[in-house]
Amino acid sequence: MNSLEETKFLLKKYNIKANKNLGQNFLIDDNVITEIVEKADIDKEDLVIEIGPGLGTLTSLLLEKAKKVICIELDKRMVSILNERFSLYNSFEIIQEDVLKLNLKELINNIRSEYKNVKIVANLPYYITTQIITKLLEDELDLESITVMIQKEVAERLIENPGGKNTGAITYCINYYCESEQVIEVPKESFIPEPKVTSEVIKLKLRNVPKVEVDKEKMFKIIKLSFMQRRKTLLNSLTNAKFFENKEEGIEFLEKLGIDVNIRPEKLTLEDFAKISNKKTK
Repeated sequence: MNSLEETKFLLKKYNIKANKNLGQNFLIDDNVITEIVEKADIDKEDLVIEIGPGLGTLTSLLLEKAKKVICIELDKRMVSILNERFSLYNSFEIIQEDVLKLNLKELINNIRSEYKNVKIVANLPYYITTQIITKLLEDELDLESITVMIQKEVAERLIENPGGKNTGAITYCINYYCESEQVIEVPKESFIPEPKVTSEVIKLKLRNVPKVEVDKEKMFKIIKLSFMQRRKTLLNSLTNAKFFENKEEGIEFLEKLGIDVNIRPEKLTLEDFAKISNKKTK
């Protein structure tokens, strides 16, 4: 039974439909499923945490590859299905919880010594993609990699190099913590029901040490302030945000760092923002 047949069978068997409020779209493309698991590079010493497993189409292959798979699922209907479907797997565990509220750090730290690596794999709900990825990174979890399927437009911002045309505030967060790469573009037809947008699988490999030496909380606050008024120059954005007392102070500050006073925030590198953060003391 292929993924399309399997999904239709399960939906009919349990008489359920995708929950639009939870952003559910069930992946039915076997080639994409195989590509996700292969790119995640999972072996029998790894712990995989799957966020939003849904009906378990991806889970099934993950269980073949990993030492243990922990699924985090909010929808209690899916939890019941997954518990029944994988009841014979000692390597399967499911937690019914909102991943944004779950203490993943504690969860991982309690069992980390049993596994070579911890890897996140997920088909993320598009409406909370950025929040989930930001949480995974800012919580500084002991992860080797994050392989996720997300909306293509968001993926382009995440894996963009700072200064590129798709750069956003989240780009700098990814660049600080990870090396990123595109895996595969996924058309709408690969899901039931079909989403309104094209998807993309990306892989984020966590750096052993952050890319720049900086007070990260301070730097990310500056980045956030810089992008609050994206169409404005960096100088105007930071002046309006009261980071500078006035434009004159801002001009003097940026010129000392060798940063163009007319530059827009998205044209700065991560190193530029680190320089601003390390120089500004207040």
